[in-house]
Amino acid sequence: MDYDCDILIAGGGLNGPALALGLAQAGFRVTMVDNRSERARADSNFDGRGYALALASKRLLNAIGVWADVAKDSQPMLDIKVTDGRAGEGPSPFFLHFDHTELEEGPMGFMVEDRFLYRAFLKAVQSEPNITQINEDSVVDQEITPAGVIATLASGRTITAKLLVGCDGRKTGVGKRAGIRRTGWEYGQTALVCAIEHALPHNGIAHQFFMPPGPLAILPLPGNRSSIVWTETDDNAKAIHALSDKDYLAVLRPRFGDFLGEISLAGARFTYPLGLTVADRFVSERVALVGDAAHGLHPIAGQGLNAGLRDVGALVQVLTEAKQRGEDIASILVLERYEQWRRFDTQSLVATTDLTNKLFSNDNPLLRIGRDLGLGLVNQVPGLRRRFMREAAGLTGDLPNLMR
Repeated sequence: MDYDCDILIAGGGLNGPALALGLAQAGFRVTMVDNRSERARADSNFDGRGYALALASKRLLNAIGVWADVAKDSQPMLDIKVTDGRAGEGPSPFFLHFDHTELEEGPMGFMVEDRFLYRAFLKAVQSEPNITQINEDSVVDQEITPAGVIATLASGRTITAKLLVGCDGRKTGVGKRAGIRRTGWEYGQTALVCAIEHALPHNGIAHQFFMPPGPLAILPLPGNRSSIVWTETDDNAKAIHALSDKDYLAVLRPRFGDFLGEISLAGARFTYPLGLTVADRFVSERVALVGDAAHGLHPIAGQGLNAGLRDVGALVQVLTEAKQRGEDIASILVLERYEQWRRFDTQSLVATTDLTNKLFSNDNPLLRIGRDLGLGLVNQVPGLRRRFMREAAGLTGDLPNLMR
């Protein structure tokens, strides 16, 4: 078979470029198809959206040559404070505090705005000779043969490759066409996302405030700004999002509190319905799924992108080692190594985020007492607290080489 590339990646979000760079630097010829234009990807306007990158994810970005371009615009998350309570009443006296000085490696993670991360990926991809990027197009059909994959794009163009990787999100077309089923459910919750400016410095502290409708995450951005991920029931979120900026802030203030002084909106406001969706298989014949295409999680622990980057590191390593052994990199036996590596970690993360959301997103008095005592207990036991901190930093489990 005459291949146009070794690996075809469908989807140019964040996991797609990260995977393309990791594979290209390992000597693979990669084609990445992105349905957006370069101009849209390079948009530098502030809109407040950001990502909480665990320390292990920062290591991967550094290894593939992206971190140097975003480091100056990142905000280290020095501490994380987890509390429980009701809007307007303040948090419970029982809390969990992660202090970065307890980790030898430094900050547990970094906040990076969406615009800076996309721009850095675009620059790195454009400078990598082993990557061909196709913009404003998408994979709409795929034919699997014994020797490879023939993918058809919306433009009518066909591309042949040894392996097709779906980085095309929760509604992955690559996965559907491969016959991979999914398991999941809706939470009846919607995330309200925005950025705020505040009068007082945040000192690099991230906050997670659990309330009956869902958690409020306050994530530090450079300067006196923070990114907000505020979870409400679907009906409440719809009504709140329809309010004017002034009224929106009036609803947010009693939930946010006054610990950072006066607050105001900065940038746009967004909403995202929340649900869980996990692919029953991460691989099929000459097909692999990465990131949200494999597992779409609740954002309660901010692990969505971090889990996707673990997929990236694992797949790069599995394919590189297979190439060094002279194996067919798209053999189902090779791809199943990737699936086995990522399956247990994903199942654990799914169970943890799902259980945490169900445990904390309610006002049951008995559960409230139990979870408050649990937070206080973890906070008082240094060994247990340190274990949770290393989990948050992505430093536990079988880490791919790119994250070591």
